[in-house]
Amino acid sequence: MNAHPQPMWPDWQAQQRAARISTADLLAELGLGEADFPAGVLAAPAFPVLAPPHFRSLIRRGDPDDPLLRQVLARGEEALPQPGRLTDPLAEADFRAAPGLLRKYRSRALLIASGACAIHCRYCFRRHSDYGATMLTRAGEAHAMAAIAADAAIDEVILSGGDPLSLADARLAALVAAIAAVPHVTTLRLHSRTLMAIPDRVTPALIDLLAGTRLAVVIVAHSNHANEISDDVAAALGRLRAIGVTLLNQSVLLAGVNDDAAIIAAHARRLFAAGMLPYYMHLTDPVAGAAHFDVDEGRARAIEAQVRGLLPGYLVPRFVREVPGQAAKTPLSALPGS
Repeated sequence: MNAHPQPMWPDWQAQQRAARISTADLLAELGLGEADFPAGVLAAPAFPVLAPPHFRSLIRRGDPDDPLLRQVLARGEEALPQPGRLTDPLAEADFRAAPGLLRKYRSRALLIASGACAIHCRYCFRRHSDYGATMLTRAGEAHAMAAIAADAAIDEVILSGGDPLSLADARLAALVAAIAAVPHVTTLRLHSRTLMAIPDRVTPALIDLLAGTRLAVVIVAHSNHANEISDDVAAALGRLRAIGVTLLNQSVLLAGVNDDAAIIAAHARRLFAAGMLPYYMHLTDPVAGAAHFDVDEGRARAIEAQVRGLLPGYLVPRFVREVPGQAAKTPLSALPGS
């Protein structure tokens, strides 16, 4: 899949800076206007619109229901009263072991490496996060690394955010080196939306960094629809595969975006063609402002059953919900009422 023509950008960081865009400018770029949406559907968001030029180039012009547009366009539903919705839906504050360090699971530690992200997904479970208080800082890094070094059960460190690939190469290299210096850590995992949004982020410097570490490297990308996997994205993934990076994808089941078995199957096949395996299909978290993306569990179970009939087992993502305090992700089939 090719994007429609884009201007040349000097580097990936310029594309990241160009991600901030007003709703009016985004719609104008796509040949749309407020008249293309029902009255009251658009909003002036407290959570700013953020979508890099490459991602915007994949949105179908003139289509107000485009599945990629739905993920980034601020809508009036975000401001409606939503009983039971939370600003910290996964209770992450309960799992902070040190500044910037989360310990949810026994053998893994997660570092909030950055507060920046390539895209502001409207359903993001950290959309209300105060990164100034929760992000790993240079001053707090020694404390976090000491906590990891003190627990020999930790064999995998996860870099999350925000998005760790929003960090400059030099800062990311320093962080990877600090992790690799802990002898009992064997695996580095990066969770990233940037791979789909700014494929130029896979620079020669990034390739050298990941190829040069002693750690096994896993990248879990975040893509929800086959239309996000452009030829440029596939080429970037190919560069990562060539150095032995394990590539997985996690999606979120989103109403109006991918809540259809045929769409999920097409996405899985496109991921596989690009060298990436589907990993998780998350049910939405109860984050304030995102209730309009929810797919109820009964319908999700029906979709999962249909997907299993369309795909070989190795391409079926695991349908899960993250339940605070549980030892692992909870399969959809194990939730109450299944």
